[in-house]
Amino acid sequence: MNQGNNHFYLTAYGGDDESQENLVRSPGTENTSHSYLHSPLVDDDSVSVHSAKARHPAHQLSLRREAGREGRTHRDINGGGGALYGEPLHEAEHEDDYGPQNAYAPSDYGSHDAYTPSDYGQSGIVPMSKPFGRRRSSIDSDQQRIMEKLDDSHLDREFESQPSRGPTTYQRMQFMNDADEENDTPLRRASTLLKRQLSKRRQPSADGALRRSLLAHENGPYGSYGESNIPLRSLTEDDERLATGYNGNASISMSNFESPAAEEQETPGPAFGSGTGDNFRTVHIGNRESNAQYKYKHNRVSTAKYNLLTFLPKFLFEQFSKYANVFFLFTGCIQQINGVTPTSRWTTIVPLAVVLAATAVKELAEDLKRHSSDAEMNKSTARVLDGVAFVEKAWRDIEVGDIVRVENKEAIPADIVMLSSSEPEGMCYIETSNLDGETNLKVKQGLPETAKLLTPNDLQDLRGHMKTELPNDSLYTFEGTLVSEGGKIGFKELSLDPTQVLLRGAILRNTDWIYAVVIFTGHETKLMRNATAAPIKRTSVEKTTNRQIIFLFIILVLLAVLSALGSQIMTSRNRDHLGYLYLPSGGGAKTFVLNILTFIILYNNLIPISLIVTMEVVKFQQAQLINADMDMYDESSDTPALARTSSLVEELGQVEYIFSDKTGTLTQNIMEFRQCSIGGAMYSDVVEAGKRARVVDGEVVGQYDLTQLREQLMDSERNAMVFEFFQLLATCHTVIPERQPAAPGGIEYQASSPDEGALVKGATLADFVFHTRKPRSITVSVMGVDKEYEVLNVNEFNSTRKRMSVLLRCPDGSIKLYCKGADTVILERLDEAASNHCVQTTLRHLEEYATEGLRTLCIAMRDVGADEYRKWSAMYAKASTTLTNRQQELDRAAELIERDLVLLGATAIEDKLQDGVPQTIYTLAQAGIKIWVLTGDRQETAINIGYSCKLIQEDFSLIICNETTHWETKEFLQKKLDAIHEGRGSNIDFDSLALIIDGRSLDFALEKDIEALFLELATLCKAVVCCRVSPLQKALVVKLVKRRRKAILLAIGDGANDVSMIQAAHVGVGISGQEGLQAARSADFAIAQFRYLRKLLLVHGAWSYHRLSKMILFSFYKNITLYITQFWFAFFNVFSGQTVYESWSITFYTVFFTALPPFAIGVFDQFLNARSLDRYPEMYKMGQKGAFFNVRAFWGWAVNAFYHSLILFFLGTLILLIDTEADGIVSGQWVYGVIIYTAVLTTVLLKAALITNMWTKWTVLAIPGSLVLWLVFLPVYAVVAPKFNTSTEYEGIVGHVYANPRFWLPVVLLSVLCMVRDYGYKYLKRMYFTKPYHIVQEIQKFNIPDYRPRMERFKKAVHK
Repeated sequence: MNQGNNHFYLTAYGGDDESQENLVRSPGTENTSHSYLHSPLVDDDSVSVHSAKARHPAHQLSLRREAGREGRTHRDINGGGGALYGEPLHEAEHEDDYGPQNAYAPSDYGSHDAYTPSDYGQSGIVPMSKPFGRRRSSIDSDQQRIMEKLDDSHLDREFESQPSRGPTTYQRMQFMNDADEENDTPLRRASTLLKRQLSKRRQPSADGALRRSLLAHENGPYGSYGESNIPLRSLTEDDERLATGYNGNASISMSNFESPAAEEQETPGPAFGSGTGDNFRTVHIGNRESNAQYKYKHNRVSTAKYNLLTFLPKFLFEQFSKYANVFFLFTGCIQQINGVTPTSRWTTIVPLAVVLAATAVKELAEDLKRHSSDAEMNKSTARVLDGVAFVEKAWRDIEVGDIVRVENKEAIPADIVMLSSSEPEGMCYIETSNLDGETNLKVKQGLPETAKLLTPNDLQDLRGHMKTELPNDSLYTFEGTLVSEGGKIGFKELSLDPTQVLLRGAILRNTDWIYAVVIFTGHETKLMRNATAAPIKRTSVEKTTNRQIIFLFIILVLLAVLSALGSQIMTSRNRDHLGYLYLPSGGGAKTFVLNILTFIILYNNLIPISLIVTMEVVKFQQAQLINADMDMYDESSDTPALARTSSLVEELGQVEYIFSDKTGTLTQNIMEFRQCSIGGAMYSDVVEAGKRARVVDGEVVGQYDLTQLREQLMDSERNAMVFEFFQLLATCHTVIPERQPAAPGGIEYQASSPDEGALVKGATLADFVFHTRKPRSITVSVMGVDKEYEVLNVNEFNSTRKRMSVLLRCPDGSIKLYCKGADTVILERLDEAASNHCVQTTLRHLEEYATEGLRTLCIAMRDVGADEYRKWSAMYAKASTTLTNRQQELDRAAELIERDLVLLGATAIEDKLQDGVPQTIYTLAQAGIKIWVLTGDRQETAINIGYSCKLIQEDFSLIICNETTHWETKEFLQKKLDAIHEGRGSNIDFDSLALIIDGRSLDFALEKDIEALFLELATLCKAVVCCRVSPLQKALVVKLVKRRRKAILLAIGDGANDVSMIQAAHVGVGISGQEGLQAARSADFAIAQFRYLRKLLLVHGAWSYHRLSKMILFSFYKNITLYITQFWFAFFNVFSGQTVYESWSITFYTVFFTALPPFAIGVFDQFLNARSLDRYPEMYKMGQKGAFFNVRAFWGWAVNAFYHSLILFFLGTLILLIDTEADGIVSGQWVYGVIIYTAVLTTVLLKAALITNMWTKWTVLAIPGSLVLWLVFLPVYAVVAPKFNTSTEYEGIVGHVYANPRFWLPVVLLSVLCMVRDYGYKYLKRMYFTKPYHIVQEIQKFNIPDYRPRMERFKKAVHK
């Protein structure tokens, strides 16, 4: 770098690692306040790059990010051959001024060899199989310039992905309000209105508790170390003071922490015993009389939907929220008016009652199961302290404040605070699978002061009360204090935290008994407060159907008005000739309105009354087919596919966007310790021959294997750092060991996250075996010698800190702080003087690990003096007893001790891809589905996983967005969009674009003024990867696409942090994975492996959509065909309202004679078989386009039904114009009606046969069987009905029908004439307007060989 003449130049980042002064900035660019990675060790941000502080990794990242932006601003985008960052900021005089000669030039194919990923922050570089700067010899300079604007993957720039800072007010409002707009039903609107009224009166403190509980409920206590889960709260003054004190000031004193605590002490609170205060309530221990005044809820729970009083109103309100049921109720009511109905008054109300009764029986059956389950649970017994003895009481009789005894393998009856247990020091183990689906055991521990209460006499002597937080739905947080007022404990105020709290629904394991105090009961327990109803999801097919029902109702009313108008005109003109009719005198408005009601009754079944029930049954059967599919059964975990709701099956066939988590969804979430970096040296479990460690130019290059690692443990020079490294892995965790003879080493580790378990297992590779955990200590076998470490404090991992630490008193008496976490947070807290020798090397190793798709963590430690620990411990104890913002205060305390760390190294954990993921993603992409991956992992890890799973192809251009401000993000997105628009009309393939965006940039991209730009760019890309995102951001991204795009969205995940995303999408799919069952329980469909999504969508989804579409269209068609003939008949009966068919025959038409064909079509029909749908994923695009069910298709079927009714009625009438039989007897109206009715039925059944693609025994039974049923039913009904005076119209007509050739001729002739047009249209479509699925049907039918596999192998060979 030449600095002559005060001209400053920026060399490529891949320059000399040892000389950091190669990176020089102009005086005008000293300010680095835009960077979020300010080290607490740096006094002033405007530090010269030559100073020692400027060499700190976090500060270097700030400098490089800004310098990179300057370099990008001044680079020549038209040259194509210039050094990307090797160009001068001012005009250079000498060639040497341009930096190293090997600086990267974008036009040099394969010039990535010059790239040295040595500097911190180059994580966005993508050095996978995709070469930087692909040569594009076949495109012109304009196209090359456009592609250079778009493709960021070749840029040698600081792509350090950054996590989100948290949602803005706009994003929080959008997240909370969208659900109300989506679930817009009358009941929902009323509920929403009530909520809004109540929210106006909600106290601010309760609102804050609600937001905190929502955070904890979504994210759980632990997440993957890469996840960034952001609390739903606004920044408080304390937070601002913390940010200022910790990030903008190098001199951090402990008084910074004391100030807010002191303020809190001065805040007056409610007196003890005053019941519920603003932020807490009081629970008197073992004193029911004192607690009675607060009227706490009883412990009875009810998960049932109805009871004796609410069943009828709730059920009827829900059923008549459906427009069709309201219409039929209205029709049934007006049928009861004398002189109005032309049919029997029961023909509508009875079928409606049957439908409602069937639905009521189903609802009651389901609710009775809930009542039975509730009753069984409420009758369960628990032991409650009464005096000095425990007596058995039912759960429903337990009250707040009771002292209970729970024994091994028993369920916890209410939310309780544990006092003591049968285990040493008040420990116990619980299983929480009923709460969060996690089967690993969790440790709980009573306070040391209460752990000695081991007998009923001790408990009876306990005096005092508890101050607890208000009831909320946060499973993983708790704030409270125990105030002892004498007795065995004395006068003390003790802090309570989640460690002492056991929640209802958990099960006690490996512990003989525990004693505990009840704090929340019944519906105030956290389990019940989490039992919220899933959001209401309505499919696009249902919405379209409802709209068409409204249109049909409008047509029905129009026909009724026209008929009533015709009646008025005909009767007024021909009254003198119509003396044989009973016509009321006058013809005013009353008669006109009554006529309208008459014709509404006559035409009411234009809307099929059984459609809703038929749809529900068909969907239920389709869901059963999914559940029974053995191709989606996972034998290893004994997990079948499960359709948790049947109402969304057709949505599976119309998905356009898939939003997927990465860890546990695309990967197995079974972590294995693979590699580590210790003091600048790399170690691996398997080392390839070409990568073995060797000395080059005095430096060690390559990797050591584990055998060499054990040897180095004996080496005095290397021993200290390696020893500390593995001692940290064996002690810095919350893992619980269990003796399992079948497990490797005889120990099974119960870890809260797979990462923790993998790290503890990794320590065993170096013979550091963790095997015993006690409440205050852990024991580790260090190379065969047991050593006990006293656990002083644990600063647990959470999504805001992204790290965890423990303070231990080691066997030699020293106090050590061990810390592990994400690289960004660990590097900020390093003591640069002690860590500088290995930081750059470790960062280079992190890059290599991330390039291989491994999950990385940084490992650091420090020695803590006894005096320093004593002062800090006092502040930590004070923070742990506060009842307001306790977690924030604890985080602040942890921040004070987690500083001046010494970097030991880094770990690399492998999370392998699940089987079949690349093939599944590639196939889904062929089906036109765009896949977005939303993950909390590092950007480079996510990109490499994207390549390995074929989400990102090797020829893709990567658009990488890592901006740090609102305006930079907006400018970046706008420039990329402009480049795409500029390239429109050229030969550039814009289908090979992939967008990569980190959590910080996504924060800005989701702002109101940028979200449209972001969405437009993202939807133009073939793949999108959002890295380092929070669970809330996942849901916001889904809601953004859902709100602004008319497309069906599917979200798939496996953990609790994916629940909000799953519930936000149209279709949610949960994977029963290693992170528990919470995602699967919250989803609409559950599968065991990601690869099963392929068949779920391409086969079952396509079948369900096609079947349901055809079933709905056919249901409308068959009713329109019959009932429009009534309208034509009105022209021949002076619009008198006379029906051409017998009343019950009209009803039985829908209920019996045409009910089976829709079922057969909806359940068994296959337009293509499963093999063809899987082999030709392009067929799925028809569902995305709505090819089978849309407005055009509906009205096409409706017009066809009108056409058929015209032929059937008028040609039938023409044939039967002379209806005199051989003996001179006239056949009459009812014979005429039976003939037309039979012709209509035959035509409709032939139409069903014509549209059926696959014939089964059930299809034969349904279609020809329905015609046979009518022909058998008619003579039986004609004989039986008159005897019961049910219907006399058919009395004596059987002989005049079956024996009459005029019956058979119209039936055969009219139905064939109707089908000629339909068959001709079908032939025309297949032969001259061929659709893709027609071709596949031919391939399938004639078993034509498919040569595509050979072509794919040929393409792969050419590509190599």
